[in-house]
Amino acid sequence: MQKGKFIVFEGIDGSGKSTQLKLLADALEKNGVSCVTTLEPTYGMVGEVLHEILSGKKTADPKVTAALFVADRLDHLTNVENGVCRMLDAGITVLCDRYYFSSYAYQSVEVPSDWVMDANRLAADTLRPDYTFFVDVSPETAMERITQNRRTTEIYETLERLTAVREGYIKAFEKLQNVEKIKIFDGNKSISEIAEEIQNFVFKKLF
Repeated sequence: MQKGKFIVFEGIDGSGKSTQLKLLADALEKNGVSCVTTLEPTYGMVGEVLHEILSGKKTADPKVTAALFVADRLDHLTNVENGVCRMLDAGITVLCDRYYFSSYAYQSVEVPSDWVMDANRLAADTLRPDYTFFVDVSPETAMERITQNRRTTEIYETLERLTAVREGYIKAFEKLQNVEKIKIFDGNKSISEIAEEIQNFVFKKLF
């Protein structure tokens, strides 16, 4: 049986990546590709704690938060019931909303980037995406969308933080450009334009 494809969507908060992930899932299903969508942090035993930290309900040292993301990620990959690796082995394509590049970008604002990358090495060695798609928008545009569309914000959703996070993404992409398959899409275009570009790329390169 042919393994499923693993496609990851990345972007700063408010980039529109989650919308594009759902649109790609719909397009794949319509074309007969069996796929599932998932996200990080998960809503598993470790992910639940992370969601409380991100919402501000709990506090934790940045290194603790970074380590929790690693633990959640490894469980996400290896869980015997619905882990990503299990689904890929079953021939199912997995679309994931955030993966280790999110840790490289978000946690590296407060924790040394080399430490974050080393901590995620086991996850990266276990499973690298067939492609990582980065939906790129300016932090100003992202904040405008967030304040218009949400009643509450998370701890990372400030202009200063998102500016630093976007810089973290770019630095990580440059550092790993010879290791990872990364495709950047202009998130300032219309939803339909971005969706068409992503879907054309996926069916040309991966299916």
